[in-house]
Amino acid sequence: MCGIVAYIGKQDAYPIIIKGLQRLEYRGYDSAGVALLNGSLNVYKKAGKVSDLAAFVKDKNLSGVVGMGHTRWATHGEPNDRNAHPHFSQSKDFAIIHNGIIENYASIKAELVKQGHTFQSDTDTEVLVHLIEEIYTKVNVPLEEAVRLALGEVVGAYAIVILSKNDPNKLIAARKGSPIVVGIGKDEFFVASDATPIIEYTKNVAYLNDGEVAVISDGELTVKTIGNEIKIPFVQELEMKLEALEKGGYEHFYVERNL
Repeated sequence: MCGIVAYIGKQDAYPIIIKGLQRLEYRGYDSAGVALLNGSLNVYKKAGKVSDLAAFVKDKNLSGVVGMGHTRWATHGEPNDRNAHPHFSQSKDFAIIHNGIIENYASIKAELVKQGHTFQSDTDTEVLVHLIEEIYTKVNVPLEEAVRLALGEVVGAYAIVILSKNDPNKLIAARKGSPIVVGIGKDEFFVASDATPIIEYTKNVAYLNDGEVAVISDGELTVKTIGNEIKIPFVQELEMKLEALEKGGYEHFYVERNL
């Protein structure tokens, strides 16, 4: 299994992300990486353990209050630095992390190559972020709409998070067949593949359903379906402590709130 952690708010994102990746190590992985927005969109990734990534980035620019991280278990491409997540789009304006498998990536990739795209990895994930950028550019729509339209073209399973250099106050997540949870704090949001990286900071969470896209922008969370239906997030209050979650417990109680 792969792991996802993302943050948008007022705190430094990197310490939250790297700690979250360490909390997700139990899921198994062969590489890890982070992306941070701080005027630039900086991506650092490394084959091996989260500790290898942490050592690699010690002399890098780790500033920024928006970012995401990933631990990968190889499906497409060898477990090496270039196949690790996050992956850039063609222009490097967008970056993506992804759990799951895009089954029709080869046919999409072939069409994108015809359109002049070049790829730096062997992954299905890089194909998806290139497709999103192609739609964003050609159709001239907001990023969240480009994501929604792109996901309507793919076959397979995914949990994704996307950042854009051109939208530094926006974070987009989506899921189909692979879990995504959004943690809701005070003027900050957390995204992860399970609650272990989140519960230290907030117990209020919303789990995305299959076919939903979450947009976190300007301190607000909105959710739409791939079919463009607006959804009201169902917020749950986690009762369990971090120690219990790390042992595999999933009991919680629910408090419904409207955002």
